[in-house]
Amino acid sequence: MPTYNKLVRDKIPEIINNSGKQFDTHIADNSEALKLLEAKLDEEILEFHQDKNLEELADIMEVIFSLAKSLGFSEDELLNKGLSKKEERGGFDKNIVLEKVYE
Repeated sequence: MPTYNKLVRDKIPEIINNSGKQFDTHIADNSEALKLLEAKLDEEILEFHQDKNLEELADIMEVIFSLAKSLGFSEDELLNKGLSKKEERGGFDKNIVLEKVYE
């Protein structure tokens, strides 16, 4: 019987239950949830490095939204901050590599 002790998406218990399997879960408090979300982000980033697909990017985005929420920010606040940073400093569309800055 595998032991996971990791954060899963909200519908995973229902999916496991529908498959006829038994399982144990608990609801993490805010402190535990933040640590688990950080670990989940690392996991999803590793999966993206392996597969480089839209599904893995969506998983990363969902974890980031959950991290923002656990820190007291809404998805809209996070997206708006991203847009304001992009307006102020630009995005990463031009693939510019900074090599040196001469003083």
